[in-house]
Amino acid sequence: MSKSAWIIFGAIIVVVFGGLIAYSRSANPSANVGSVDANSIIAASEANGQIADHVFGKADSKVVMIEYGDFQCPSCGAAHPQIKSVIEEYKDKVAFVYRNFPLTTIHPNARVAAASVEAAGLQGKYWEMHDLVFESQNEWSNLSGDERTAQFSSYADSLELDKEKFLTDLASAPVGKKISFDQAIGKKIGVDSTPAFYINGEVLPEAVASAVVQGSTSELKALLDQKLGN
Repeated sequence: MSKSAWIIFGAIIVVVFGGLIAYSRSANPSANVGSVDANSIIAASEANGQIADHVFGKADSKVVMIEYGDFQCPSCGAAHPQIKSVIEEYKDKVAFVYRNFPLTTIHPNARVAAASVEAAGLQGKYWEMHDLVFESQNEWSNLSGDERTAQFSSYADSLELDKEKFLTDLASAPVGKKISFDQAIGKKIGVDSTPAFYINGEVLPEAVASAVVQGSTSELKALLDQKLGN
């Protein structure tokens, strides 16, 4: 890359992360979610930046599993392979929703990671970036500044996204609203740690959630089968 290109890239980085910091400070985490049904799939609205819940699988299923997650959370990262396996197996039967719940006081890159995934979603690559960010957690968790931006930008490149749009969306108000909205929904129902899983509004039993984090899927699949009436 030429010197002038690096200067332009550096300027974009400053704007992007200045915007992210400013928005995260100004956005109201207690968005008006009083009338929102946290247990149903949420449509796009002004409150969530016109970004609806991301649904993997059968959107009209009678069984809806929701994860409130933090992309930098080690336990979320450990659970990811098992969750990915289960939702792929049950995609014709179950609706899976991932909602952002970045714990920024202990995971400083969590909100940026969430913004990267949401920005990719605006180009139709939400689940691809969701998986990539989780599966490369060790690559970016301890980065900061230019290195962090370059890393997420490289993921955008690998997914063949429009990088200029990606960087713009990364710091945009709609993406910031979506993340804050998800957090507000989680706080409304008492989420205070991640990963937090709910099936049809019922919190996943601790033993089942722990088994998922530790690498087992049999307990979760048995519970889904029960809910499906299998």
